[in-house]
Parts: sequence; C-alpha cells; structure tokens
Amino acid sequence: MKLIAILFLCSMLLPSLTQEPFSEEIDCNDQDVFKAVDSALRKYNSENKSGNQFVLYRVTEVRKTDNPDTFYSFKYQIKEGDCPVQSDKTWQECDYKDSAQAATGECTVTVAKRKNMKFSVATQTCQITPAEGPVVTTQYDCLGCEHPISTTNPELEPILKHAIQHFNNNTDHSHLFDLGEVKSALRQVVAGWNYEITYSIVQTNCSKENFLFLTPDCKSLSNADIGECTDKAHVDPQLRIASLSQKCNLYPGEDFVQPPGKICPGCPTVIPVDSPELEEALNHSIAKLNAENNGNFYFKIDFVEKATAQVVAGMKYSIVFRAKETTCSKESNEELTESCEINKHGQTLNCKSDVLVVPWEKKIYPTVNCESLAKTSMMKRPPGFSPFRSVGVNKTEEGKTRHLRSCEYKGQPWEAGAEPAPESEVN
Repeated sequence: MKLIAILFLCSMLLPSLTQEPFSEEIDCNDQDVFKAVDSALRKYNSENKSGNQFVLYRVTEVRKTDNPDTFYSFKYQIKEGDCPVQSDKTWQECDYKDSAQAATGECTVTVAKRKNMKFSVATQTCQITPAEGPVVTTQYDCLGCEHPISTTNPELEPILKHAIQHFNNNTDHSHLFDLGEVKSALRQVVAGWNYEITYSIVQTNCSKENFLFLTPDCKSLSNADIGECTDKAHVDPQLRIASLSQKCNLYPGEDFVQPPGKICPGCPTVIPVDSPELEEALNHSIAKLNAENNGNFYFKIDFVEKATAQVVAGMKYSIVFRAKETTCSKESNEELTESCEINKHGQTLNCKSDVLVVPWEKKIYPTVNCESLAKTSMMKRPPGFSPFRSVGVNKTEEGKTRHLRSCEYKGQPWEAGAEPAPESEVN
C-alpha cells in the first residue's frame, strides 16, 4: 500500500518537474547564439542616432533557458566601427575603427527565440567607454516581452507575501503555510507588469485555530505537508496587486520521499583550476608531454580549463589544459624551466591528462593526450558556419578562477561560407 502511495506521489510530481525551466551553459560557437548576438547588436546600433556603429568583438558566458520559449543570456564586447549609424550598412560590413580613437563597450543581454524562429531582445544593458571620457551606461527593456528575472528580485517580495496570505485564507488546511523556495519567475511589461512565479510552500507549526496570519513564531516543519504553486499576478502602474490567479498542489509530508543525496564516494569531484592540489599533477603532465612530443621545443601550460579529483587506489586527477610551444629548444636546454617564454607564433595543443598519485608507493603515473588546436577547432565547428574563433578567457571571482567559454568575432560570416541571418529572422 505504501509503495502505491509513493508511485502515486511520483506521478503527481513528474508533470511539475518537467515544466521547470531548464538552464545550461552552452558553447558560444553556435549559429543560434550568433543570431541572438546579431539581434542584440542591431538593436543597440539602431538606438543610436549619431556616431558610428559598433562591431562585435567577443561573446562570453552564454546560457540557454527553455521556459517554454528559448532564452539566450550572455555578455558581448563591442568596438566602435568605421560605418556611420545613418549608413545602409550592417555592423557585419564595418571594420574596426583605429584603436586609439575607438570607443569600446560590454553589453549584458537576454534574447528570446520565439516559436516562429524570430529573435527579439528582452533586456539589454551596455556600458560604453569612449576613446576619451567616462563610462556611459545605456539600458534597453523590450516593452511587452516576457522574459525571466532573478528569483531573488525584490519586486517579487510583495507578490509572494500576498500569494502566501491568499493561499492560507482560501484553503481548508488546519495549519498556515510559509514560503519555501522560489524556483522561477517571469515578468512582462504591459499597462503595469505581469508576473508568473513558481515556488514551493511548507507547513508551519502555527494552526489556523490559534493564528490568523504568519508571525515570527511560525516555523517550518521538516516532516509536515509541502506544496508547489504557480501564480500569475498583475501589478498596476500604482504598484498595487490588481489580480492574482493561483494553482497549488499539496503533498502529504508522511508520504513524501526525499530523493537520495548526491554524495557519491569514489566519484570525480570538480576542483578549482588554480588549486595548489593540482601543482604536482600539472608538473608531471607537462613533463610527460615534453618527453613524448617529438618537437624541437618544450611546451608549457598556458591555462587549465577544468579539473577533477577522484579517490581510487590512490588519488586520480583528470585535467583539461592548453599547452603552448616555448622558445626553449630541447637541444639547448635539458628541461623546461620557469624562464622559458611562450612563443606567440608557436604551436598550441589542447590536452587532457590523467594523473594517478599513489602516496604509499611514492609513485605517480601520468598519461597525456593532446591534439593541435587547429585540428580540434575544425572538429567543433559545423561546416559552413564560423563567424567566431574560440579563445581562452579566465575570470576570477571571490578568489576562485574559472575558464570561460569565449568566442571572438573574426569577420564577416559569409566570407566563411555562411550567410548572415535574414532580416525577417531578427527583430
């Protein structure tokens, strides 16, 4: 009987789980990403009434969200071009202006891909640095477009407070419920604002018999009833909640089965790319690479893209890194040293190493596999489309360094065999 109850609960949970927005980081070297960037940059250039158009330089931090339309959120860097905004040319037909006289900038943007395959800009904020002068910030919001917003946005607080009160006043449950977790939120600018919010609720220790509304004494109970709600609210221009529709599903706490944790003894664990723990493994990796490489010059590690550690019969490190040829020849140097500088015109390798460290044997077993950057770049790019070239960019936040997927615009895409997005596909 208990098994039937659990299966019934899972069948109720499954539809709500499948409707959750799915967000993932994706490769910037993608045709739809380029169309999204194109629509954003065209929108920005169209808002300028004088001066020159800006030309794409680099795209970073691309995330794709399905909810149910597809949204692309990313940052892109731009440089001033040599085409006036009044000209009939698109930004793709412009060249960069001389660096000393060119303005530069960075934009943070969310672009929606509609079901009709059109791209439209939902939000865009750009910070422009003139060749001489302070930073200028411009912001664009697509009025009438529905787009995701942060689940911690302060705008949601009064709506959620009203929604919880509405639930408690309109259900027959014996106890009051409080907010659990906000899972997703959408906002649309109309004559006011429309919001769609999905969140969880949890039963508290406050009974309706003794409490008319939630107070600081009301605490969430760990084994009590839980629920999930999706609300649609309209806030008028006077910031009043004009309407609220609410759909909630409650699940008895005694029947709720907590999914198993994600702790996995023996599974690979991601570690920071600048962790001191990697130093020994990296030294053995580059030594192994130089010993097995038949070239005349030593290689050294340029940057580490990602790394994991795994407890096996010892400790196994799996590392993805990029190595570059140095100016130190094997003929003149017995080994790679810190003084060996990277040759800017030398070969570049994409490498993956597995290093097994067995402390009690005082032994280290490295294996390294590398491919030329030119070869791997060709493998990643679909034939006929390549307006970008992949580059390595490291970003440091709160003392941690991570490698960003980054693409630099390398020129007009039709020169590489791909046509630019038609006007009908970009809004």
